[in-house]
Amino acid sequence: MNGEMLLSDAENLTEQRVDEVLREFLKDFKEDLLETKGWPTSLSAYILSKAASNAYTRIVAKKYTNIGVNCVCPGFVKTEMSFNAGVLTPDEAAEIIVRLTVFPNGNPSGLYFSSEEVSPYNILFQFYTL
Repeated sequence: MNGEMLLSDAENLTEQRVDEVLREFLKDFKEDLLETKGWPTSLSAYILSKAASNAYTRIVAKKYTNIGVNCVCPGFVKTEMSFNAGVLTPDEAAEIIVRLTVFPNGNPSGLYFSSEEVSPYNILFQFYTL
């Protein structure tokens, strides 16, 4: 089973499965087999770190049902990482994140937010094939 399937299979997602995908990625990276094995070749470590973070969020949300645990991508932010090409200032991005931490009763949990909208977790996989 490839990394995409393991990390997007919410029902069978476990810490062990995420760790296995990351170990396999690291092994393939060290052996210069990313392209051969179908991993992303551009920004691969960044992409896998985000996918793993999203996967762990789902695991933690399922394990701790009494608290809200979610992922958020505030959008394209003007930072050194984006070479200041983003459309949001860091303050605007922080405001989005803070708003999403303060939900009224019935906190949603285990979700992925793009800006302030709920998005599918597989959004990373729409742009990159694992």
